[in-house]
Amino acid sequence: MVANTDERAGAGEEPPDTGAEDRHRLTATQGLAALSLDAMASVAYGPESIVLVLAAAGAYGLGFTLPVTVAIAALLAVLVASYRQVIAAFPDGGGSYAVAKRHLGRRTSLVTAASLVLDYVLNVAVSVTAGVAALTSAFPSLYADRLWICLAVLALVTGVNLRGIVESAKWFMVPTAVFIGSILTMIVAGLLRDAPASTEAAAGHASALAGNATAVGALLLLKAFAAGCSALTGVEAVANAVPSFRAPAPRRAQRTEVALGALLGAMLIGLSVLIGRFHLQPVEGVTVLAQLADASLGHNWAFYVVQFATVVLLALAANTSFGGLPVLMGLLARDNYLPHVFGLKADRQVHRHGVLALAAVSALLLVFSGGDVNTLVPLFAIGVFVGFTICQVGMVRHWRQERSPKWRGKALINGFGAVLTGVSAVVVTATKFAEGAWLIVLALPLMVAVFEAVHRAYGRIGDRLGLGRVPEPPRRCHSLVVVPVSSLSRLTSKALTAAVSLGDEVVAVTVAQPDAEGRRAAESLRRDWELWNPGVDLVELPAPTRALGGPIVSYVRDLTDRHPDNRVTVLIPEVEPAHVWQRLLQNQRGAVVAHAVRRDTDAVICRLRFRVGE
Repeated sequence: MVANTDERAGAGEEPPDTGAEDRHRLTATQGLAALSLDAMASVAYGPESIVLVLAAAGAYGLGFTLPVTVAIAALLAVLVASYRQVIAAFPDGGGSYAVAKRHLGRRTSLVTAASLVLDYVLNVAVSVTAGVAALTSAFPSLYADRLWICLAVLALVTGVNLRGIVESAKWFMVPTAVFIGSILTMIVAGLLRDAPASTEAAAGHASALAGNATAVGALLLLKAFAAGCSALTGVEAVANAVPSFRAPAPRRAQRTEVALGALLGAMLIGLSVLIGRFHLQPVEGVTVLAQLADASLGHNWAFYVVQFATVVLLALAANTSFGGLPVLMGLLARDNYLPHVFGLKADRQVHRHGVLALAAVSALLLVFSGGDVNTLVPLFAIGVFVGFTICQVGMVRHWRQERSPKWRGKALINGFGAVLTGVSAVVVTATKFAEGAWLIVLALPLMVAVFEAVHRAYGRIGDRLGLGRVPEPPRRCHSLVVVPVSSLSRLTSKALTAAVSLGDEVVAVTVAQPDAEGRRAAESLRRDWELWNPGVDLVELPAPTRALGGPIVSYVRDLTDRHPDNRVTVLIPEVEPAHVWQRLLQNQRGAVVAHAVRRDTDAVICRLRFRVGE
């Protein structure tokens, strides 16, 4: 059970760190590469989502692409400003979860945590499938193997993250830089052109404009805004992973958040300007980003650089989840809402169990979807809107309680952001409900129920252990050590030596099997034991069946019943081979006995390892 550290987080105190640990943490630049891939990659489908909705109103409707994008960019600015404050107020990470926990109550914080967990998991599946879909579009012969390619990409990203978040950041800095550079170059080149350099990419593809154009009304614009807000997924990842940065972690994380917002906003607005400048229309089978690259750079090597960078970044955008979700799971584990194993870190500051759990669930989603991105997209982004809204509302309460200088203006910004993201969450859920969003609606309360169940279980354990109360002073008990043996060897001698050193009384036990061979083995051991005379009694335990653990468990229970004040220890001698593969040669008797004793008695189990050299 881990102590709560909210007071320290609220005070902004930086936890002590060592130089060795700091080497495995992120700089601001590395944080941008490791934690912004989701948000950066969203420019590949964010503008396209807007265009596809506005296409219902024909060419006239597409003229509203830039105003809708500007509104999204404004919301992005609000979110960046909010999460900068979240980072400063909650340097232990957790983002929306930490805000909700302090200012909106436990149950609301669990809803936030559940929404973030779902969003992170879906981000991995969507990013991998989208990247592989772009790859199979360029190489159609790979389409039939897309599921295996998805799983291979997932395995690669998982393996990199198990080496540490800094290692993953180093791997992803080059693809991130190439993608950002190519998109910005494409935008600048397009702004310098009066007409498209090429339309070859869209040639021969059917237009996706609606045949019966609808009017451009508030509902259509709202749907376009909500669809385009998919480009905002990943903005919260930096605030969730503040502990992953080098000291001073909050300041580095804030710089990363601002850089992420500036780059993402510039790319979204730039691409929307080009859509209007070249009068692009959505076509079937070709992405809007591909058409923009074709129009700005021409159908040449530069076009393929943009496409390849998009494929790579979409496939690697899953790294945002691997950077943020394990930290969030660690915070939930600290608060007793997830098993404590998720709070453990490996020697490279890796929440290894969180990484593996995320990979396993993502793999199941990939198998469920068959590697088809269209199966997963309707489920995406709902969770993050819920988290955004709760976080904004929580920050409004934060400003009202803190009442720092200019708190009213800050609260107004957060309140406005809460209204925008709340409306977006409702619209996205309503419009995508029949397409799979109902799964998210069901999953959120189910996950909250799981968190509550884990918390109650830890509460019961804490009560039994008397956590938070002064325990009774320790007292000495008569110690009885039971040593299971099957033959005489150096291992037996070492075990008895350890036993007499540990206990006041030692007894060796052997299980006599019921068949003739078992009886002969027991008699032989009895004769050898009497000749050896180690000064320890040997007790023969009859076995009605060939079970090994049962007779020992019964003997230990009998000892406990007859002498309840005694402390019984079962010392199990085992051979530790020189090579891992040699463990296959062992009979696993020790493991069988240990499992039976642990399951059915309260005896202390001691497993003595006798190392065998070369």
